[in-house]
Amino acid sequence: MKLFVTGGAGFIGSAVIRRALDHGHEAVNFDKLTYAANLDNLRGYDDKRAYAFVKGDICDADAVRRALGEHQPDAVMHLAAESHVDRSIDGPGAFIDTNIVGTFTLLQECRRYFESLAGEKKDGFRFHHVSTDEVYGSLGADGLFTEETPYRPNSPYSASKASSDFLARAWRETFNFPVVVSNCSNNYGPFQFPEKLIPVVVIAALEGRKIPVYGKGENIRDWLYVDDHAEALFAVLERGTLGETYNIGGCNELRNIELVRMICKLMDEFAPKDRPHDELIEFVEDRPGHDLRYAIDATKISRELGWRPSVTVDEGMRRTVRWYLDNMDWWRKLRERAGGRLGLSR
Repeated sequence: MKLFVTGGAGFIGSAVIRRALDHGHEAVNFDKLTYAANLDNLRGYDDKRAYAFVKGDICDADAVRRALGEHQPDAVMHLAAESHVDRSIDGPGAFIDTNIVGTFTLLQECRRYFESLAGEKKDGFRFHHVSTDEVYGSLGADGLFTEETPYRPNSPYSASKASSDFLARAWRETFNFPVVVSNCSNNYGPFQFPEKLIPVVVIAALEGRKIPVYGKGENIRDWLYVDDHAEALFAVLERGTLGETYNIGGCNELRNIELVRMICKLMDEFAPKDRPHDELIEFVEDRPGHDLRYAIDATKISRELGWRPSVTVDEGMRRTVRWYLDNMDWWRKLRERAGGRLGLSR
């Protein structure tokens, strides 16, 4: 296939492109190159004949139309999004513009392109909208998010993603546009932007600074290794039923404080100091609307598409911490460009 990937210079998008090229597909990377994007994520892949980069904004209908017309993709994988909850609290406007207006614009232009196709090209075309489990809100001590869980977003970020999910669904129901949707749990792994929790902990520990943990660290997340997620996304794209939603989870629930202490132990092993790294942990004021627990029921994608996560959280965290220690130049450049931050502006 020739894939048109929005946000392909981001964390998950670049994993998707690497996976696509490794499996013989062509990939068009359509990315605005905002603060979190980094073309270095694709170093070693960007000189392949099957790869093309287009700098463009999904809110720019003309740019999307030109790129689709030039490259004539067989499928669109929509990953471009503002994604950091803390930033959505500071400045929700960018999330409304990109995640809602941008998704609307992309859907419209992809529908226009789809309707211009004929025969097998039209029959095989798909639009895969990639989203998050945060749209479901917060779970209590038990239970799991399923594809039937009502939406109850609690942050500007999750509200904007919920809106984009509803747009994708509406374009399927109203215009018979060939949409599939997926909602994933928290991703982690190499190339994740350094303001996210896991790289924040690794870098603070490495530099001997306080390791910030919101509240008491009791919030629970289901951790999904990014390469496992990329495999799941292709399963949905290639074998998923049009109009359906698939939840993608890592089946690895951890309290935040457990995750931080796991990373500290790995840092004790990989970069020992004169005292244990967990002595650097500092509990800080919780962020507003911090959901207590997310956990995915991935039964549907396992049963229907045969996908299961392959990387345990122990192995995945070991790989991830090692990668950040081995690739300091990568994250230092990004940190200098974007500026460090934690939670609300201070």
